[in-house]
Amino acid sequence: MSFPAPHHNHATCTAEILSRAERTCERRGSRLTGQRREVLNCVAESHSAVGAYDIIERMAGHGPRPAPITVYRALDFLEAHGLVHKIESRNAFIACTHPHEGQPAALLVCESCGLVAELDAPETFAALQSAARAQGFEVHRSVVELTGLCATCHEAR
Repeated sequence: MSFPAPHHNHATCTAEILSRAERTCERRGSRLTGQRREVLNCVAESHSAVGAYDIIERMAGHGPRPAPITVYRALDFLEAHGLVHKIESRNAFIACTHPHEGQPAALLVCESCGLVAELDAPETFAALQSAARAQGFEVHRSVVELTGLCATCHEAR
């Protein structure tokens, strides 16, 4: 997956993310409650990472202000279902823009504009898993974040 074009139709992205979330939850027998859907919608509003308190502010702009624990629980659910990714270095989240079928993705974080893109790299993750196993280590979760400049910001320099 690549960074979005500067003037792409983001409403289409958001609609696709929400539609995929509904299908994923239905397939898994989980509920995409109104609260979870609203949190996902707030995260999916852009391709930049958003923190929990930013989500609270966005939600308060068109309804009652949710309690932080409510937002964190929704984010935990969405992350467990592969619908959002946590940017550990920023303690923020982005919506997953495409299914990984349970496989990890590296996150490309532009340090200039803040956009985040997912990078499927199955061979890289397989090599890391293999190297970890060779050390007797059992991997439970991997987080790979690469920071730099997206093509648009790089060209603007």
